Amino acid sequence: MIETREELDAIKKSCYSMVTKSAGISAGTAVIPIPGLDIGSDVAILMRIIPKINAQFGLSPEQIESLDTETKLFVMTAISNTGSKLAGKYITKKIIITLLNKMGVKVAAKGVTKFVPFIGSAVAGTISFTAMKYMGNSHIEDCYKIALAILENKQLPPVHEPATFIPADDPANPH
Repeated sequence: MIETREELDAIKKSCYSMVTKSAGISAGTAVIPIPGLDIGSDVAILMRIIPKINAQFGLSPEQIESLDTETKLFVMTAISNTGSKLAGKYITKKIIITLLNKMGVKVAAKGVTKFVPFIGSAVAGTISFTAMKYMGNSHIEDCYKIALAILENKQLPPVHEPATFIPADDPANPH
């Protein structure tokens, strides 16, 4: 479990670096004019990095399952509040393809532009890099918000039942 804000910030920075490297690989694949190669590559890359990001932030399904009930409930609520579709989930090809389809215009444009000599490949690579970076960095931001909420929740003092106030002139008050 993440113990400090500094540790959380270091994880965020490390994940950004991982996403940038993966986006570069995606861009490199996108310039190769073979139909479907880039989409297959993007799915494979995302299926590899999303679980890694989840694990770095302590948000893999296994990590969440190992928490006590109260903490698990808080984590699931935090995930729900961010609207994350990937944190705390088993990442499947179907989930990744659904997310890529939501970015459909960019993905379709990437597929078509690579067949335009020279410039098309560069455009396809740029679109691929940008789309991969956007998806990865958005997921990092979601995970960071969730992990920060968990960290802040751990640092709060436990909630106790409020003391019952009994006025001095009440017969139930033994003074």
